[in-house]
Amino acid sequence: MRNEVDIAIVGSGFSGLGMAIRLKQEGRHDFVVLERGDEVGGTWHYNTYPGCACDVPSHLYSFSFAPNPDWTQTYSPQPEIGAYLRRCADDFGVRPHIELNTTVEFAEWDEERVRWLLDTNRGRVEARVLVAGMGPLAEPKYPDIPGLASFKGAKFHSARWDHSHDLSGERVASIGTGASAIQLVPSIQPDVARLHVFQRTPPWVFPHSNRPVTRAERRLYRMFPALQRLVRGSVYVMRETAVLGFVKRPRLMRLAELVARRHMRRQISDPELLRKVEPDYTIGCKRI
Repeated sequence: MRNEVDIAIVGSGFSGLGMAIRLKQEGRHDFVVLERGDEVGGTWHYNTYPGCACDVPSHLYSFSFAPNPDWTQTYSPQPEIGAYLRRCADDFGVRPHIELNTTVEFAEWDEERVRWLLDTNRGRVEARVLVAGMGPLAEPKYPDIPGLASFKGAKFHSARWDHSHDLSGERVASIGTGASAIQLVPSIQPDVARLHVFQRTPPWVFPHSNRPVTRAERRLYRMFPALQRLVRGSVYVMRETAVLGFVKRPRLMRLAELVARRHMRRQISDPELLRKVEPDYTIGCKRI
C-alpha cells in the first residue's frame, strides 16, 4: 500500500468510485481509494438482505457517464447494482488504486506539513486532499432495547444479514418499517411461521411501479444509447419536480396522499389495523 498520495478517498461506493473515475479521466493518477470491505460497492456490498433493491429507478441510479442497458428491472435489485459497481471499477481502470480491507481509524490535519494524516489498520497514509466518500447506510444502527443483548435467539441487522440462518418455520420479529423493512418483510413472510413487525411511525406506502425491462427494450438501449439517456432525463425531471411538493408546496402532496391512502385501504381489510398503520402526517414531514 502506498503511504504518500496526493488524494485519498475513503469508501468505494458510488461516491468514492465516481470520484476515482473522474480523477482518472482527468489524467490524475496519484490517488488511493481506502475501502474497509473485501470488495467495492459500499452499501450495495454490505446490504444483501432478501428483497434488497434500490428505490430509485435504475436508469437514474447509475453513473451518467456509464449507462447500463442491461438492467433487468426498472428498479434494480442489489446483486445487479453490486455487479454494476464492480464492472465500473474494472472498466474505468481504478482497481489498481483501490486498497481493500483497509479501515481508516483516525484522520487529522497537519497544519505545518499541510497534509492529512490517516491512520489505518494497515499503516499510515499521508495525503494533500482527503475525500470522504463513505455513506451512512453501510453502518448498522442497532436499537437500544432493554434485554436485546441477552436475547438467546438468532438476531442480526438487515445490513449484516446472516444467510446461513434459515428462517423457515420460525417466529420472526422485524423492528422498523423503513426502506429495508418494506423490502425484506414481504420477502421472508411466505417462509416464516409467524411474523411480527414493530414500527414507531407509520410510513407512507404507494403502489410500486417496478416491472421487468423487456429484452426488446434492452436491445434498443444497446443500439441507441441516446434513448436510454432520454429515459434517464425524463426520470430525473419527474423526481426533481416532486421536490416542489416536499419543500415548497406541501399542498401539492395531497394528491399523492390520496393515492397512498387508497392503496393502503385496498391492501388492508382490517379497520383496526388500518387505523394503526395509516400515517397522520404530511408526506415529506421529518419525524424524529
